[in-house]
Amino acid sequence: MAKYIARRVFYMFITLFLIATATFFLMKTLPGSPIASASKLTPDQLAVVEAKYGLNEPLPVQYGKYMLNLAQGDLGNSFQFKGASVTDLILNRLGPSFLLGAQGMILGVFIGIILGMIAALRQNTIWDYGSTLIAIIGISIPSFVFATTLQYWFGVQLGWFPVALWKDGWMSSVMPSIALAMGPLAIASRFIRTEMIEVLSSDYITLARSKGASGFEVAFKHAFRNALIPLVTVLGPVAAGLLTGSLVIEQIFAIPGIGEQFVKAIMINDYSIIMGTTLFFSVFLIFIILVVDVLYGVIDPRIRLSGGNN
Repeated sequence: MAKYIARRVFYMFITLFLIATATFFLMKTLPGSPIASASKLTPDQLAVVEAKYGLNEPLPVQYGKYMLNLAQGDLGNSFQFKGASVTDLILNRLGPSFLLGAQGMILGVFIGIILGMIAALRQNTIWDYGSTLIAIIGISIPSFVFATTLQYWFGVQLGWFPVALWKDGWMSSVMPSIALAMGPLAIASRFIRTEMIEVLSSDYITLARSKGASGFEVAFKHAFRNALIPLVTVLGPVAAGLLTGSLVIEQIFAIPGIGEQFVKAIMINDYSIIMGTTLFFSVFLIFIILVVDVLYGVIDPRIRLSGGNN
């Protein structure tokens, strides 16, 4: 296991190097620059600012300096926030994004698993059709539609939750989390239903029933456990996306998270924040994928990550 993880970590650094390189050069192809909107500055003042941030240097030189700083853990300073550290900006906004993502993920997966199990155990009944309908709604309707609907009914009409902003503590996180939960809910529901129906028709399930296993044992000990592996595979990248900030949901609810900051950075070409946020998301995504691979062995002991030839 340790050898497997060490090899994966080595590949993680190679992947991050390629992502950083591609993002850097793609970002430079964007029109404009971080100081393009500084119309009040004279040409001489613009030249001074460009020299301060190294924007007047050849592109290979800028790339070399950035990668050197990155190797030392320095993501640079923001253009938008008067030289504030990108690392500090990300860490300061990580809390709201992580809270919304974690709540949305837990809520969506928990309800989705319940709906999927009910649909599989009550196949072709009204319970199955109802679960399928909820999953289709969750997949088909974009999260921003759920967000604006929740805002109107539960924020404006009923006044149960704050319409927007991050000033009422946990209450401010309820509606954004529900909007984020719809996607994982639909995915979990459909995967659990499909996998459990397949497992429930297997010979070893028939054997377990013939030996007197209860319906609860068949459902949870055999069928549900075998259905978890494909679900974990799919939900890994989804979790990375939710926990590192939702661009749309944070904008709609004016949540001061990473996603909201990333959108603003793109609008003004704040190179440092764009690069830092992209790398942060990449690190998190790669880490989640590694965790998912390790979880395979935990869920199904027959899977050995470091043994065998394959």
